[in-house]
Amino acid sequence: MKKDIGPEIIKDLLGKQPTKKPPAYQWQELALRIIDELDIPSAKRNAVFLVCKKYPKNFIEKCFNDTKELCKTDDKWKYFFKLISQEK
Repeated sequence: MKKDIGPEIIKDLLGKQPTKKPPAYQWQELALRIIDELDIPSAKRNAVFLVCKKYPKNFIEKCFNDTKELCKTDDKWKYFFKLISQEK
């Protein structure tokens, strides 16, 4: 027979859940969103972080939005990098 220990303390319940550390910089958060939404392959994920760090946020977001709007194939990530490479 199992002994009933009563309701657990909220602190104990919250302490059991692993906490996910938020990104330290805005460009990291943007890169993670791009990786997730464009299904970037694992071999190209570092490149997304590099371009998000190197280029201004508004340029990256413009390329990201253009990719989502214009590219209808499964290779959206290739189109995204094509737009990034055409930066003047």
